[in-house]
Amino acid sequence: MLCIGTGVPVTKIPHQKRLFHKVRSRSSESQRRRSSIEMDPAIKPAAIAAPRPLVLTSRPSGRVNALLSLVSLRALRSLLLLLNGFILLLLLPFRRRTVVVSAAEGEEAEGVRGARKGAGRRGGAMVVRVPTGMVPRRPRDFQEGEAEARRAMAIRRMRVEKEEEEEDGRRSERACELFATARGDTLFTQSWAPVSVQTKGLVVLLHGLNEHSGRYNYFAKQLNDNGFKVYAMDWIGHGGSDGLHGYVHSLDYAVDDLKAFLEKVLSENPGLPCFCFGHSTGAAIVLKAVLDPKVEVHVEGVVLTSPAIGVQPSHPIVAVVAPIFSVLIPRYQFSASYRSGPPVSRDPEALRTKYSDPLVFTGSVRVRTGHEILRISSYLQQNLSKVTVPFLVLHGTADTVTDPEGSQRLYDEASSTNKSIKLYECFLHDLLFEPERDDIAKDIIDWLCSRLDDLNRAQK
Repeated sequence: MLCIGTGVPVTKIPHQKRLFHKVRSRSSESQRRRSSIEMDPAIKPAAIAAPRPLVLTSRPSGRVNALLSLVSLRALRSLLLLLNGFILLLLLPFRRRTVVVSAAEGEEAEGVRGARKGAGRRGGAMVVRVPTGMVPRRPRDFQEGEAEARRAMAIRRMRVEKEEEEEDGRRSERACELFATARGDTLFTQSWAPVSVQTKGLVVLLHGLNEHSGRYNYFAKQLNDNGFKVYAMDWIGHGGSDGLHGYVHSLDYAVDDLKAFLEKVLSENPGLPCFCFGHSTGAAIVLKAVLDPKVEVHVEGVVLTSPAIGVQPSHPIVAVVAPIFSVLIPRYQFSASYRSGPPVSRDPEALRTKYSDPLVFTGSVRVRTGHEILRISSYLQQNLSKVTVPFLVLHGTADTVTDPEGSQRLYDEASSTNKSIKLYECFLHDLLFEPERDDIAKDIIDWLCSRLDDLNRAQK
């Protein structure tokens, strides 16, 4: 006979040795059997020889199952619990909700009760009537009210600045207009037109993340002095435009809005050469828009300051979980505050002005917004060789928000025949708000004027 799992021969134990204790428990009987084996002098020394190696096989007769030997039952249970929790998390947006309505909405709910009777049995929402004062404000109403307040503030600020400029000697004709998108959102736009010089070109300006177009008032007037009419748009979730402040559901919305706004600007100014200017994330939006051949054909060149091409997550795990969290908790804000982030200018007064501006979003970056920036940055890095539009890219070497190496990659890999790059030693992210802002503005204006000269020579 073989001992299970070892293959060692063992002498059979006489049956009489086990007859006296049948009334004992099974454990006692097993213990007595082992004891009798050890004490039986009939067993030869070969019976206690070293065991042979285990044989892993699928056969049941005394063999060890390979799968169960490698994976414990506890590990399998933990894995199943983890998968179950993840599935429940994915189903969270589809859970049954209790809808609370006020007495004022009771009649409307009563009118559609019959239509919803069948839906209730299929998992529809349950209606509970409470007094109007107990109903919390709906998020959509809050977003609309907050956006309207920001829009009123942007219009009021534009009018105040316009009056101040008229008193000091008008350099620009300032105006604002509301622009409706194809999605039904309302965007705040404004323009600066030259007064004392003839208009020779157009510049469509797009601000960076969390700021607004009004911050570029000084730069727009510098462009006016050199014959460029400026149009600017607050993209979705920013400045005086619709959307939750600082929240971007998709940067593709901003790209589409820029294309539509650009078409409107060109239709209002036929025959004038058009350029695009973008800062940081706004530069990434501009760059993705001009990758469309239908847009590029209407743009004579783009100027990009600190473009969000080289943007990396703070930790590699962020790139893995960001797509999941951007769906589950898109509006959630990271703990780090925008103000406590890396410095964006070496001018203390410029920093105070920026972070005391109520139209600038100074809260923590929202999950979906951060994911969208990583997504557009990744897209641009994969398509830099497809860039053919003439461009000037400017970046500070000390920028810790966007990587200047991304701008260098754009210059090296782009297929444009007319391309220029300027790297400013020790400058930070907001180049047009650095102490040397006038020098940077001059570099931009000189490049725009040189492009106009090239166009004029080509037409002769």
